[in-house]
Amino acid sequence: MTEGAARRAQGYCGRFAPSPSGPLHRGNLRTALLSWLEARLHGGLWLLRIDDLDTPRIQAGAEAAILADLAWLGLSWDGPVVRQSERRGLYASVLSALRRGGVLYPCQCSRRMLADVSAPHGALAIYPGFCRDRDLGWGGQQGRLPSWRLRLEPGPLQWTERWGVPGRLEAASGVGDVVLRRADGFLAYHLATAVDELSLGISDVLRGADLWASTAAQVAVMQQLGQGPPRYGHLPLWCDATGLRFSKRSGAEGLEAYRQRGFDAAAVVGELASSAGLVPQQARLSVQELCQQLTIAVFQQAMVDGLKAVDGPQAVDGPKA
Repeated sequence: MTEGAARRAQGYCGRFAPSPSGPLHRGNLRTALLSWLEARLHGGLWLLRIDDLDTPRIQAGAEAAILADLAWLGLSWDGPVVRQSERRGLYASVLSALRRGGVLYPCQCSRRMLADVSAPHGALAIYPGFCRDRDLGWGGQQGRLPSWRLRLEPGPLQWTERWGVPGRLEAASGVGDVVLRRADGFLAYHLATAVDELSLGISDVLRGADLWASTAAQVAVMQQLGQGPPRYGHLPLWCDATGLRFSKRSGAEGLEAYRQRGFDAAAVVGELASSAGLVPQQARLSVQELCQQLTIAVFQQAMVDGLKAVDGPQAVDGPKA
């Protein structure tokens, strides 16, 4: 954490953090480009982190394909690839420290039980606190281990949101007690992400608006570790002509589909950049040429313009990048 704080103090450090659950689709590719571009315009670092803790979701060959796609576009990262699967000891140490500090409690609620009390119409479900004050052990009961939740005190969780909806959610009514270790023993996304942002010295995070609400849970973990969060920029999700967001789940196309249509890297970069309002449609240029054409002021204004039509954070569809 000390090394991370020192790196953040030195200047801009961004990151791209895909999960190897399939190939990058065009929305992922645009996020990667914009994240890389902002880091380079600031003269800062851009790290590549592979979020591969959720092993049941990992697809064979997906990480290699992600690295190849980024390299084909010319998006070079600084330093070695960071893999969460190689940092489990760090996360476990932090988790143990939080447990010793008395801020965690065991929870025996199943997903099925919580589904019955979930918010309607796909809204973000808030844990109702069934196990908060129960005298439960940390061991298994009736063949089921508990999940471990972070007890949140009432009050606002706040972070710097650079372009869009202000970064603020009420801990009790907008977030609820956060799972940091799942009942199946897997370390949770919010814990690993919060620890990584701090220990890697990430100063700025640029990612999709579907992760806006997830930020509050990560900020809560960072507060328990005595650190402030990075600055965030959440971007509107790229959707198809019918309004459906591009996603791995929907089978949205990635670079292979572009190449089958005869696109080279310059054409793909042009389409990704034009979709964000940075260059005219049908532009052809390399990422280096794109960086040379822009200033950070022009980039930031394009991000603001892209958010003008968005009334609020887009629906959460789970933490994926």
